[in-house]
Amino acid sequence: MAVLVGKKAPSFSAPAVVNGGEFVDGFSLDQFVGKKYVVFFFYPADFTFVCPTEIIAFQEQIEEFEQRNVAVVGCSVDSKHSHWTWLQTELNNGGIKGVKYPLVADPALNISENYDVLAGSYEYTEEGEASFVGTPEAYRGLFLIDKEGVVRHQIVNDMPLGRSIEEVLRLVDALQYSEEYGEVCPANWHKGDRALKENAASIASYLGDK
Repeated sequence: MAVLVGKKAPSFSAPAVVNGGEFVDGFSLDQFVGKKYVVFFFYPADFTFVCPTEIIAFQEQIEEFEQRNVAVVGCSVDSKHSHWTWLQTELNNGGIKGVKYPLVADPALNISENYDVLAGSYEYTEEGEASFVGTPEAYRGLFLIDKEGVVRHQIVNDMPLGRSIEEVLRLVDALQYSEEYGEVCPANWHKGDRALKENAASIASYLGDK
């Protein structure tokens, strides 16, 4: 598993569906550099069971992300046409209609591979012929990217394990607080809680107050 924290997020240009039904060719996270934070998350496949719960949960909290100047972007190995069809399908029929943030299409598996969330890998014969071994889907990877395009947090869940959107918001708050005030955020920190300076006295005081 590649650790991307502290490194520039891998760049890509790929088809996507935005605003719940508009096709965009050449969608890239580079458009947000210098402007917005990004929560970039992968999910295994359209028309599945855990995936819509996460995708809809992000949409339900989208105003919270927007208030924090965060762009939410999803990605799976499905085609843009599959994304579009799923986005037009009502929730009571297993769809995600009403989701407005971008969904990136990665049928060539390149983005999933570059972010190292691909379930499986390519094997090559002595003749250089490639074959894919495993499941050509993405694990539930999530990357918090700062305004400079640097990954500041990553987590990868196995396919049956859904993520906590509240935890993602907490991490956004922690990152932005640390950037603004130069302090660090202790365990279970939430916005409004006491943070720490990076010295022994601050830590001793904090632990003594527990």
